[in-house]
Amino acid sequence: MQLFYNSEINKTTQEFTFDKTESRHIVRVLRKKEGDTIFITNGLGDLFTSEVVIANDKRCLVKITNVESQIKPWNYYLHIAIAPTKLNDRFEWFLEKATEIGIDEITPIICDHSERKVLKLDRMEKIVHSAAKQSLKFHFPKLNEPITFNQFINSNYNGSLFIAHCEETDKKSLKSELKPSTNTTILIGPEGDFSNKEIQQSLEHNFIPVSLGESRLRTETAGIVAVHSVAFVNE
Repeated sequence: MQLFYNSEINKTTQEFTFDKTESRHIVRVLRKKEGDTIFITNGLGDLFTSEVVIANDKRCLVKITNVESQIKPWNYYLHIAIAPTKLNDRFEWFLEKATEIGIDEITPIICDHSERKVLKLDRMEKIVHSAAKQSLKFHFPKLNEPITFNQFINSNYNGSLFIAHCEETDKKSLKSELKPSTNTTILIGPEGDFSNKEIQQSLEHNFIPVSLGESRLRTETAGIVAVHSVAFVNE
């Protein structure tokens, strides 16, 4: 299945026109013609089956023939708050793979030891959307604007709360603490780890310190280990 995405399409939509870029891809690359079927999602769990009405590489028009609400394939809510990596491609790799595995919300957090504090959110969203389409996800993860660690920690979160850090303190294994079918929020720090102040703040807000294993992991690797651990516990 070739899946297309548009956030504006909804259950009342009867016809839809793709932009020039996607129209060209549909007509020139996929060689779709009048009468062919195209699948579209709005990233909110809806699958729209459509039929090509006008196969023009500058304006491809389709009519919606069927709408189905898809059940999310995982029965938990996972929110990863992660510090952007110094190199953009590593953070983009995390976004892509986390989306493929299954995640609900991602918040970039700017920490005391963060080396990167500015993100191109538009590019990041495109990577998330591309990964979601490629892995046939109908529920796209929410990618939030970057905020400071202090802003994040002072917000209210429900469910299980964890912070993964490298300090030699009393920590539990993340896998041993995870519970199936639970809302889960996990904090992943920058290359220089969370500061002692940030770790203390997290404890004061009821975050449980956890280990992701014996190895010292890169930020993006730690994020993927956390995402996969939650998916594994819920299998």
